Amino acid sequence: MIPNTIRIPSFKPALPLLLLALAGCAVTPPYQRPAVETPSAFKEAPAEGQWKTAEPAEARPRGEWWKVFADPVLDTLEAQAAVANQDLKAGLARLAQARALQQNARSALFPQVGVGFGPTRQRPSPASQGLPAEAETSPATLWRAQASVSYEADLFGRVSSGVAAAGADAAQRQALFHSLQLAIQADVAQAYFSLRELDALAALYADTVALRQQTLQLFQRRFDAGDVGELELARARTELAGAEAEAVGVERQRAVAEHALAVLLGQAPAAFSLPPAPLGRITVRVPAGLPSALLERRPDIAAAEQAMVAANARIGSARAAFFPRLSLTGALGYESSELGDLFKWSSRAFVLGPLVGTMLSLPIFDGGARQAGVDQATAVFDEEAAKYRQSVLQAFKEVEDNLAHLRLLDRQSASQDQAVQSAARAARLSQLQYREGALSYLGVLDADRSVLQQRRAAVQLDGDRARATVALIRAIGGSWGEGGKDGVQDAGKGGEAALAPALPAPAEAPLARVEGMAPAR
Repeated sequence: MIPNTIRIPSFKPALPLLLLALAGCAVTPPYQRPAVETPSAFKEAPAEGQWKTAEPAEARPRGEWWKVFADPVLDTLEAQAAVANQDLKAGLARLAQARALQQNARSALFPQVGVGFGPTRQRPSPASQGLPAEAETSPATLWRAQASVSYEADLFGRVSSGVAAAGADAAQRQALFHSLQLAIQADVAQAYFSLRELDALAALYADTVALRQQTLQLFQRRFDAGDVGELELARARTELAGAEAEAVGVERQRAVAEHALAVLLGQAPAAFSLPPAPLGRITVRVPAGLPSALLERRPDIAAAEQAMVAANARIGSARAAFFPRLSLTGALGYESSELGDLFKWSSRAFVLGPLVGTMLSLPIFDGGARQAGVDQATAVFDEEAAKYRQSVLQAFKEVEDNLAHLRLLDRQSASQDQAVQSAARAARLSQLQYREGALSYLGVLDADRSVLQQRRAAVQLDGDRARATVALIRAIGGSWGEGGKDGVQDAGKGGEAALAPALPAPAEAPLARVEGMAPAR
């Protein structure tokens, strides 16, 4: 049978020195970031948005990017989420765990020192005392008080590779915490704007319901006077009931959205309430010509790279298993058969060398276990490299998506504003034709519904614009720019950011009441 280890009963004094000198001979492969194909510019950005050589920038402060919206309520909500969000607290706890594991790995670089005290009751066998097998031996008590030291020499970087891997794991966890932090900030902002969008819809339906109530009252009076038939009165009642039902539906959606926002803030939904405030048109414009430095700020990409660094270090640990392992141990203290004699000078004792096992060990045959460990570590690195490339591609996609959203939302909003103006004009004309008897009330209702539909679509586009702006800021890793407050600079300084003027607001239908007809909404 082939022994599993080589046992060296004795060695020359120069051998440990030689082995210690091998501690600096690490077998970890040098880390190289995988090549990633990057475009010269974003497809959805202007041609002047060029790329530069990538440099890690994940650790740079991102600032309070949400302040570009100039909304004090949003500022307060973001501050509350930063201190009370439970997912964020869990992420911080995971980061603390990773740092503790890193410190635990670093402890292997230093000698382990311990002290002990206590008795040992033993009865030696006759053979161990050189006596005949039938001889009698007496049990004895041995008291010990000693300090022990153990240390594994870092041959071929086995220990340092583990430390490097743990350090990369901690750095990855920190980057993931930053990614979670950015995600929660963006979620709060998007939830807030969704809530404000529902407030705008609620205000729109409140006006519609009020005006249709007035219309119903007018038709009721005219029906009582015999001027109109029951059909027109029934249609007026139908329009009022339909508007009231849709208003309740918006109220229901707002309640659910408010509850979701409360959870993001770390509060119970019953303890949180946000007063209504309709959403206005967002005027913040995130720069279209984004350089690669903005993608470098994405913490998820930094986390993916740190995972590769850790996997690369573990390849070194797996390779080190092919080389000798040196463990140095020793104990120094006192031994005595009597407790009172324990600390006498004559009771001193020491042990140098392995207390259990061997000092130097090297596996000879393991059935391919060590090679399997290296293959596994290499495959893990290849997996993390693929994940890194996928993270970069996903980052490109998210930026392109949101650039396209904002570009096309500008055009869509402009067309929608024209639709609102045209619908309002058509509603006014239908009122005039109805008064003159040239149009039935059914035509007026159609024009009235068209105004409501177009204005609702305009409000929803404003909500989409606000959420897409937040999504783009999240896609580029938070704030942008390096010289302005909260990452925002003037448009004249390289076009880093600009507060573009708002598109024309949707035209309002006239509020002047026409005899026999309520204003169109």
